[in-house]
Amino acid sequence: MINNCRELEKQLEINFNNISLLENALIHRSYLNEHKKFHLPSNEKLEFLGDSVLSLTTTIYLYHHYPELDEGIYTDIKASIVRTESLADAAKVINIGKYLYLSKGEELHGGRDNKNILADCFEAVVGAIFIDRSFDSAYDFIVKYLFHKKLDYIVKNKLYLSPKSRLQEIVQSKYKVLPDYVIIDEKGPEHQKQFVIAVYLKDKKLSEGRGNSKKEAEEEAAKIALKLVG
Repeated sequence: MINNCRELEKQLEINFNNISLLENALIHRSYLNEHKKFHLPSNEKLEFLGDSVLSLTTTIYLYHHYPELDEGIYTDIKASIVRTESLADAAKVINIGKYLYLSKGEELHGGRDNKNILADCFEAVVGAIFIDRSFDSAYDFIVKYLFHKKLDYIVKNKLYLSPKSRLQEIVQSKYKVLPDYVIIDEKGPEHQKQFVIAVYLKDKKLSEGRGNSKKEAEEEAAKIALKLVG
């Protein structure tokens, strides 16, 4: 297994002082269910550490590269770039799935392509780099594989805003009015409500959205409407 880690190490262009840290970052907890005497624990502690390093890196990067934005917008941008989908995409770029330690069952169920597993593993690798090398090395790794082009694109196109906020901004700018949201349908018991909400531009219905809450249905309707007015 160490040979596989050496292959990944070479791909990352990072020379680990302790290659076991990189190996540890690749161990999903399911693997230990079938290998109870394995010499390393799961990657969960490294993931926990990596999550904090990732948060700090994002904050520092935004502070230096987007000084004109306020902290509220920093929070929205951070949430959009460190979400599971973004981390999983970054993990796929470096082909982390190939090197994962998984149980046979997890592997059969597509664990090597599982977004949550890949995202967690990416954070664990960040944690391993931080411990083995330095914060600067972890920072450079995150910028290279997670931020490169993607974060600038998010900021430039204001993708950190919710669909509803983006739709409002576009509609106000183009048509000088606000979009209207109307409940079309509401059904189910109180604890399992289903809402169907339509969004209108003046008297024209743009789209409908469904959700377990009014907010969720509105956001879904706005997301669809953005394709029409964006």
